[in-house]
Amino acid sequence: MYLIRDVFRCRPGKAGELARRFKETIPSMEAEDGFRNCRVMVDYVASYWTVVLESDVDDLDQFVRHQATYGTRPEVRAAMEGYMELVQEGHREIYRIV
Repeated sequence: MYLIRDVFRCRPGKAGELARRFKETIPSMEAEDGFRNCRVMVDYVASYWTVVLESDVDDLDQFVRHQATYGTRPEVRAAMEGYMELVQEGHREIYRIV
């Protein structure tokens, strides 16, 4: 099993908006991609305006399929339209759960 963590550093004051948008996409990730334990986190004691989208997948092929289709779904496109205006930078972390 793998943990996928997408970490976004938002523009000042925009973390809440990005977190809300990600929360709207979780049902699609769980139903269509089989992701589990999806959650959105915002900074408490971390760099200001940080948003993390985290989920578990059984294997990396599952993640690759997600990457290929996620942005084409109408509900995801609607929720995430213009989201890059909220973000300064980001990175992805993938961990194998042992």
